[in-house]
Amino acid sequence: MSRKYKFRDQDKLYFVSFAVVHWIDVFIRDEYRQVLLDSLTFCQEKKGLEVYAYCLMTSHVHLIIGTHGAPMADILRDFKSFTSSQLRKAVTEHPQESRKEWMLWMMERAGGRNGNNNGFQFWQQHNHPLVLNSNFLLQQKLEYVHTNPVEAGFVDQPENYLYSSARDYAGGKGLLNVLLIE
Repeated sequence: MSRKYKFRDQDKLYFVSFAVVHWIDVFIRDEYRQVLLDSLTFCQEKKGLEVYAYCLMTSHVHLIIGTHGAPMADILRDFKSFTSSQLRKAVTEHPQESRKEWMLWMMERAGGRNGNNNGFQFWQQHNHPLVLNSNFLLQQKLEYVHTNPVEAGFVDQPENYLYSSARDYAGGKGLLNVLLIE
């Protein structure tokens, strides 16, 4: 990973995005999305992860996060490693997963091409953390996270997308506990 894309200041908020290898649309099933939500909750409760905004799309995740616990790079490394193994298991065991063989083949193919893995890769390697060091940048990324499902054509209003913190910012209650940015 380039030096340019490291978590340098643990006291800052960061925008991160990460995607499934080959942009495979894995997160179309509730069971798979729940693995991510449960893992984020665990990181909040046990590792000191602070989630300020999130959006789970079909092939990728957007987060605005901070920490006053473990180093951010360690939290994301553990999160991606754990969810990778849990999601592989969930795909393998899902009785109605018609794309099972293809998805596992694509992930094994990606893992075989990457010396950092043991023949299997779920997530793309990079996170490209962007430090949110100005109010303008923070608001820009918050809007980007929340309008992603609108731009994709899933909903007409950000707060109508269930797998996003947009409903928290609209005065409702989302699926994760988020710290609202004032």
